[in-house]
Amino acid sequence: MAKDSVQTDVLVIGGGTAGFGAAIAAARQGLAVTLLEATHKVGGVMAFCPGMPWGGAYPMDRIIGGLIEELTDRLAAMDPPAAEKRASTLENFGPEIIYDHDVATLTMFEMLEEAGVQIRLGAMAIAPEMAGHSISAVQCCDRHGPFTVKPKIVIDCSGDGDISAKAGVPYALGDASGNMMAVTISFFMMGVDWDRAFADSDPYFQAYASKGIAEGRLHADLAQLYLMRGFHPGTVFCNSVHVRGVDGTDPVAVAAATQEGRRRCHQLARFLQSEVPGFTEAHMAMLSPTVGVRETRKLQGVYRLTGADLACATKFADGIVACDNPVDDVMRAEGEMTHHAALEAGQFYTIPFRTLLPEHIPNLMFAGRILSADPVAFASVRGMPQCMAMGQATGTAAALALRANVPVQEVPHAQLVQMLQEQGLNRLGTAELAAE
Repeated sequence: MAKDSVQTDVLVIGGGTAGFGAAIAAARQGLAVTLLEATHKVGGVMAFCPGMPWGGAYPMDRIIGGLIEELTDRLAAMDPPAAEKRASTLENFGPEIIYDHDVATLTMFEMLEEAGVQIRLGAMAIAPEMAGHSISAVQCCDRHGPFTVKPKIVIDCSGDGDISAKAGVPYALGDASGNMMAVTISFFMMGVDWDRAFADSDPYFQAYASKGIAEGRLHADLAQLYLMRGFHPGTVFCNSVHVRGVDGTDPVAVAAATQEGRRRCHQLARFLQSEVPGFTEAHMAMLSPTVGVRETRKLQGVYRLTGADLACATKFADGIVACDNPVDDVMRAEGEMTHHAALEAGQFYTIPFRTLLPEHIPNLMFAGRILSADPVAFASVRGMPQCMAMGQATGTAAALALRANVPVQEVPHAQLVQMLQEQGLNRLGTAELAAE
C-alpha cells in the first residue's frame, strides 16, 4: 500500500508552547503549515501538567509580548476571566500567569484553527529523508500507519530534537557529565482551605516536610514542598515530586519514573491530608499522566548561549525574546533544587535567533528547550513564554527564508527583529532598548 504523502510549506514537529508559536506565526504569514503532535493536546507541559504557571513572562515586570500576550489577553478578557497575573511563590521569580488550563487548551486550539494550521494529533515524526544537507521529507506515523510529509522547511519543537539529531545536528545530553535535570510529576489538591494552608510564613513547608521524611512517610527529595494556589479557589498545585537520574529520551526509563512518581504523589497527598492545616478535607486530583521532562538534548547551533552571556545581560542584535529568569536547576545528579539569580536585579538579556539554527542544514530550525545553550543558560531560558516566543521567531523566519529563497541561516536578522516587534514582541532592537 502506498504511503500517504503530505505537501506543506512548513512542518512543525511538536505542539508544545514552542510548536504552538511556530505554527501560528508561519501560518499568519500565509504559509501552509502542518503541525504534528504525538499526544492529543497542544500546549505541552501546561496541558498534561495542569497547574503549571507561565512563569518568566514578565522580565522586569513587563510582559514579553507577542503570542503569549495575545493568548493571555484572550483568556483574561473572558467572563469570568480565565487568566490573571500573580506574584510567584518561588524565590528570584517575578510575576507569572496563572490560568484555567482547560480553557487555555481550548483557546490555543482555536487560535491554531483561526490561523489555518493543519493539525495532526497522535502523530509522530520518525526519521528525516535527506537530499544532500537538506531535509527533503520526514517519515511519520499515526494510528493508521506510516505517512510522509514533504516540507520546504522543518521546525523541530519536539522537546527532544529527535529529527534534528537524526538529520545530523550535533548535540549534548544534559550537562558536561551527561546529568539531566530531574523529571517531575504533579497533581492538584482540591477543596483546600487556602487561609489555613498558607498561613505559615515558610513558603516551602519545610518543617512539615522534615517531619514526613524523618518518619519515613515522604521521600528524602521532598525537603521542600512546592505548593501553589491554583487558578480556582480551593485548588493547590503540587509540583514537588521530582525523580532524579532519568534519561528523558528513554521511554522505558520515563515509564518507570512515572510510576515511581505516582507513588510519591500519593504519599504526599496522604501526608498533606493528615499533617498540614487546610488540607484535612482535600483530595488528590488531576495526577499527571506522565512525568514532565525538563532536559534532554541541547542541539548545536550557529551560536551557543552561555551563562556568561546571561551574567553580562547581553542584548544580542538578533535577540528574539527578553528573559530575566533565574538559573532554575532541578536536582541534576546529587545536586539540590536551586533558583539563583542569573544576572543583577533590574537587568535582562535576550536570546539570539542563531541559537535556533543548525550550522549546515538550510531548511531546518529548532525552538524550545532544545536550543543551543550551555547548562547554566539552559536552566534560565527554558520558561514556557520564552519557548513560545522562540517558536514565533522561527515561524516568522520561515516566511522570510521562503520569500527570498535563501537558507534559514541567511535570513536578515534586522528584518526578522523588526517583524517580531511589529507582532508585539517587547524589548527587541537597539531603538527600543535605547529608549529604556
